[in-house]
Amino acid sequence: MQLALSQLSAHLQKGLRSLYVMHGDEPLMQQEAADAVRTAARAQGFTERSVHTVSGAHFDWSEVLAAGGSLSLFADKQIVEVRIPSGKPGKEGSTALQQLAASAQGNDSTLSLLLLPKLDAATRKGAWFEALENAGVSLQIDVVERSALPQWIAQRLQLQGQNVAAGEEGQRSLQFFADRVEGNLLAAHQEIQKLGLLHPPGELSQAQIESAVVNVARYDVFKLSEAVLSGQVARVQRMLDGLQAEGEAAVLVHYTLAEDIRALKRVKDAIANGKPMPMALREQRVWGPRERLFERVLPRMSEARLNGLLQAAHQVDGIVKGLKVPDWPHDAWQALHRLAVRLSRFCAVR
Repeated sequence: MQLALSQLSAHLQKGLRSLYVMHGDEPLMQQEAADAVRTAARAQGFTERSVHTVSGAHFDWSEVLAAGGSLSLFADKQIVEVRIPSGKPGKEGSTALQQLAASAQGNDSTLSLLLLPKLDAATRKGAWFEALENAGVSLQIDVVERSALPQWIAQRLQLQGQNVAAGEEGQRSLQFFADRVEGNLLAAHQEIQKLGLLHPPGELSQAQIESAVVNVARYDVFKLSEAVLSGQVARVQRMLDGLQAEGEAAVLVHYTLAEDIRALKRVKDAIANGKPMPMALREQRVWGPRERLFERVLPRMSEARLNGLLQAAHQVDGIVKGLKVPDWPHDAWQALHRLAVRLSRFCAVR
């Protein structure tokens, strides 16, 4: 049974299942979801809890299976928690998890809780995962995207009795907050809690938020691609500054930008040769949010513009590797800024 994270609270109020699987790359949301299950379980008499972390190929799965079948002298209900940080239980683990799923059916004395990272489509179609999903409840915990972050912050503030001003001032406050905590949801949660300690319930001014919220943003080089293709020039510049400060390799940032430019050119050429855009995008392995961005950007990209971007990417490649190129900054990060901003401005909505 698949369940959306937003449905978990209502589900727990109706009663517990004997098995829960949570997978995703957002630690805060996974922790809160697991805490909600544990709290509901304790309220129903699950007073003991054992935790098993799967580390390496030699993990003893018999301990997990034995834990589900043994009860202490002091409790008749228990939580058996299994954490698989790699998301890959291995052959022996696959067999054990299928046995765990089978034993969960009708088991009122043991609640099994499995915590995994984000899983790819192939893993979710594996026998062990399908067995767990069919036997219990599966929750996919997705990352809160940058576009949804201001609303997420507003909802969290509301939970502690606080809110931003109405209208543009409030939206500016939320955007400022989101810029400071992007990519670091746990720190965002802590900054929200800090506002709850600093100020009483009620409306928070923009000045109060700006003076309290520190810059704890963490940037992902692959999210940089989405920001560039979305034409978010100011955000692109912040992300590049952040990636440089975090010690990201300039060559990886360049590869990401150059690969987008090359993919845009290949898809454009394919369309010019009569191939439908959806087919051309699939052949270049462009899908998901990136596919939608390509569909928006490509019509406004002329062949001459793309050729110019390819030449610029080639020049920055040399700068990143230590060469000097006329009319370009000698510093690799300054050159990356120029290339990224140039591409981002071409992609901006007009």
